[in-house]
Amino acid sequence: MRDRIDDFGDTSIVVVTFAAHERLAAHRDHLSVPFPFVADPDRVLYRRFDLGRGSLRNLYGIGTLRLYASLIRRGRRLRRPTEDTRQLGGDVVIGPDGRLRVAFRPASPDDRPTIDELVAAVRG
Repeated sequence: MRDRIDDFGDTSIVVVTFAAHERLAAHRDHLSVPFPFVADPDRVLYRRFDLGRGSLRNLYGIGTLRLYASLIRRGRRLRRPTEDTRQLGGDVVIGPDGRLRVAFRPASPDDRPTIDELVAAVRG
């Protein structure tokens, strides 16, 4: 994504996590992304955007295992989870008017939109 950041134009990108405030720096360091992080430990935004929880089968299916194997092959060190592993993330695009434009709600951790899909949603 870093090499495509200019494709998003003047869009603000924010990472929202349900981790506690004191864990934000660790998340930012682990992901090493240049975006602001916001803590949502009560999962208010997760509920607002209808980001559900995955079943154990979805969370540890073949797609997720392939994703983890790919990360390990690229030198990424996996850490033991410290938070709720069943909470699914998501990617949302909010328009300049403050309204939800697009929400990508994954069924599993490996079910995320491509950069092209996100850029198209932003430009939409």
